[in-house]
Amino acid sequence: MPDVTIPAHLLPDDGRFGSGPSRIRRGQVTALEAAGRSLLGTSHRQAPVKTLVSRVRQGLTDLLSLPEGYEIALGNGGATAFWDAAAFCLVRERAQHAVHGEFSSKFHKVTNAAPFLTDSIAVTAEAGQVALLEDADGVDVHAYPHNETSTGALSPVRRVGSGDALTVVDGTSAAGGAAVDVSATDAYYFSPQKALGSDGGLWLAALSPAAIARIEELTAARWVPTFLDLGPALANSRKDQTLNTPAVATLVLLAEQVEWMLERGGLAWSAARTAETSGHVYAWAEASDFATPFVAEEFRSPVVVTIDLDASVDGTAVTSVLRAHGVVDVEPYRALGRNQLRFGLFPSVPLEDVQALTACVDHVVGRLA
Repeated sequence: MPDVTIPAHLLPDDGRFGSGPSRIRRGQVTALEAAGRSLLGTSHRQAPVKTLVSRVRQGLTDLLSLPEGYEIALGNGGATAFWDAAAFCLVRERAQHAVHGEFSSKFHKVTNAAPFLTDSIAVTAEAGQVALLEDADGVDVHAYPHNETSTGALSPVRRVGSGDALTVVDGTSAAGGAAVDVSATDAYYFSPQKALGSDGGLWLAALSPAAIARIEELTAARWVPTFLDLGPALANSRKDQTLNTPAVATLVLLAEQVEWMLERGGLAWSAARTAETSGHVYAWAEASDFATPFVAEEFRSPVVVTIDLDASVDGTAVTSVLRAHGVVDVEPYRALGRNQLRFGLFPSVPLEDVQALTACVDHVVGRLA
């Protein structure tokens, strides 16, 4: 590692800038400690934990301003499990996917490999760009990511298709940190370890009446593994519980984060905060002689910012020095293979820490030169 020292006065108060898992606030950890004897290690079928799940479901209903008839469902396994569940319980015959990064490609691979479905359609774009879907014959699910976490590209959330085709949107790294009109979707699904500042292992989804009807139709018509069956998941969610035992600590952290956001103004406040912090980074990169925003301006994410470094700058050396000083998880997405920095700028990250981050990068690059 290069012999570079970052002065203490330049360092952020909290050096965690990961794109997931993201930083967890001190207040959440305090709440988790307080829940130690009353919630942790108790049955998820009893009132205390069910009340906690109710806090999560009601909080997300308020945070996302869910339209009438939409419901929050949750289950174990994270977004990866939800992709498999969606293949069984939301796709009737054929899905169409926008593929412009690692995570959007993974959902496409799931539905394309399912032996009971017709081969999926992939509408592709290069990493850093956004593939936009249009209606297609024979397609009953149109799927795309709100925010492609691997690249920092943000898609416009809009309904695709006609008839009873469903619009299914991966909100994993955007939910709670970027503005969204959930009424333009039928399933807006996400995990809690990004903007929602919790640990992983859960999936959550805002489901429309049309999505609920599709779940009922398909689970009555085909065999579905119990763990991936959205029917029991929804039925248990309505009882404020999960099919199998959840990580209660994850639920505590999630409930605290959602209520923290609501107390400050809800999604409008969160989106304004991430717009401010990401705006600082984009402006810094545009003014820099060694850094450039990776994503075109119209698709730049407010929550995951990717910055290309000039070939003269050793990105690995930069991230190594930062990590040695407690500024961590700013490495580029591994499969992208670019000389790049990637910053998770979720609502828990204040502007002063982001300003310190860019000052640290300037300092390190200057010393390496």
